Amino acid sequence: MIGFSATPGTQIDSRGGRCMYEQIDKLRAQGPAVAVELPEGFPAWVVTRGDVVRQLLLHPGVSRNVKKNVAGYQPGEVKWLSPWVDVESMSTAEGREHQRLRKMVAPALTPKRIDAMRPHLEAIAANLLDDLATRPADEPLDLHTAYSQQLPTRMICDLFGVPDDLRPEVLRILRVVLNTDNVPEEESAAVYTDMNVAMRTLIDLKRREPADDLTSFLIAARVEGEAPLAEQELVDMLLLLIGGGSQTTVSLIDHTVRELLANPDQLATVLADPARWTDAIEEALRVHCPVSSLPMRWAKEDIDLGEGVVIRAGDAILINYLGHGRDPGVHENPHVYDIDRADKEHIAFGAGPHFCPGARLARLEAHVAVPALFARFPDLALAVAPSDVQPLHSFIANDVAALPVLLRHRAVKAA
Repeated sequence: MIGFSATPGTQIDSRGGRCMYEQIDKLRAQGPAVAVELPEGFPAWVVTRGDVVRQLLLHPGVSRNVKKNVAGYQPGEVKWLSPWVDVESMSTAEGREHQRLRKMVAPALTPKRIDAMRPHLEAIAANLLDDLATRPADEPLDLHTAYSQQLPTRMICDLFGVPDDLRPEVLRILRVVLNTDNVPEEESAAVYTDMNVAMRTLIDLKRREPADDLTSFLIAARVEGEAPLAEQELVDMLLLLIGGGSQTTVSLIDHTVRELLANPDQLATVLADPARWTDAIEEALRVHCPVSSLPMRWAKEDIDLGEGVVIRAGDAILINYLGHGRDPGVHENPHVYDIDRADKEHIAFGAGPHFCPGARLARLEAHVAVPALFARFPDLALAVAPSDVQPLHSFIANDVAALPVLLRHRAVKAA
């Protein structure tokens, strides 16, 4: 059983969107860390203040590895948490072992290799936009399902050689694991099993039929002086890279599009000056960080945060990446999307040794997907008020459940 040194005073809000943002603001006002109850009654300290977020991301007394830092922990004892902590990948490894795992994947994610992916991304975007162009102009369309979700997931599945018949199951699992709103324990347990089955199916296929893809690359990866990836490490590495390399970028595309449609003056600015697309995308990363809170970190020692708050050794810590970018102590008017903001500092891709190795690819995907969308559909408009866009129900992922748009708004008005 995982112990905890305090009594949670509130439950985490899994409704996402505005509810999540409002709770983050309330928790920030309560202290440098606040004891909360997560699903299945699991207690943790949630950290939403920007300065404390950075402090704990880089703190030597904080670890991502529960097995080595929480005495008596039994894998699987908290069902919804298993996919996040009962894994052996870069996300949970520390120190020397973390360096070893990063070395395995680093050659596949060099800047040169990622930049060379642009033509393939452009081809995927063009294909998706061609399909959108066949849709009725006067009917609302869910851009999240038809475009934002499609481009990154097709790209990542192409990169890893996921066969067509396995893709629906892989993508289903990746969506389900992000849902934290009243998910039954048996469903959470099933997801973890399904994740392992899907990845082992992919690995078995690539062992029989190796190809020019990243799954085959990781199976064969060797670094001088290092042990190759063990079977479970390979499974967990694929889960991390396929999941992290797709779902976060879906959110980035969704939020960038929604904010530009909600702020037509800023959209006009970027359309007039394509160099400003970087500003639009980085500001979306700041104000709508795709990952709200990533489970889980653990205190290796007592950490005194001041204001009477002491995180004790063995306590769980939920660091809120989203809270950093929306902290008024870090940014003026932090809730406002403003591409002219001089300081767009964010930690959407983490900080320190665990900085996301796929950050460059995520940015590239957004830089291809969003400009291409507006170039093809210059009269694109939201089909609902910005505040009526429904969020994904999760305290982990920050995304929308759907993004209703009209592809040719002027044509609709003229009719």
